[in-house]
Amino acid sequence: MLFGIFTLIIDAIAGVLAGVLLLRFWMQAVRVRPPISVAQFTFQLSDWLVKPLRRIIPGIGGYDWASLIGAFLIVALATAIKLEILGFISVEAVLIQSLLRLFLWCLYGLTGLIVLEVIFSWINPHAPLAPFVGALNDPLLRPFRRVIPLVGGIDFSSFVVLILLQIGMQLIGRLMLLGI
Repeated sequence: MLFGIFTLIIDAIAGVLAGVLLLRFWMQAVRVRPPISVAQFTFQLSDWLVKPLRRIIPGIGGYDWASLIGAFLIVALATAIKLEILGFISVEAVLIQSLLRLFLWCLYGLTGLIVLEVIFSWINPHAPLAPFVGALNDPLLRPFRRVIPLVGGIDFSSFVVLILLQIGMQLIGRLMLLGI
């Protein structure tokens, strides 16, 4: 029971920090300018790690690699702590599990963004954050919107992408189980 509580706390802290770092990476990758409130939250929560990493890891190709590497380091630290407690600690296990968890968290984040966009479209399409969330989702949904026609004025591309993201999460979950 104590292990479950401890891992919940570790995962919650690591999830928030890595999620903010991944959001920071994604915002720069898709060239979306966040609203002031989102920008302040994101940068204040992640600058302590990103700024020192930028001295070592430059932004190449227009991507904020320091944010992505920072997210990986947070995930690796959380994974190492959990594997150490379980007694499975090895460099290979930490690296493989950390990479899989990072991919899984990326898929969770994309799923959350799509769900937010769907909720905005149903409840209040003119909400202040709706254009920002839509711009974050556009690179992911645009290829599907070209192929999947509107049915009765309803866009099913979000539904298809959510199913594909769920399949990806299932595959990564299976790989994580096989890793240990």
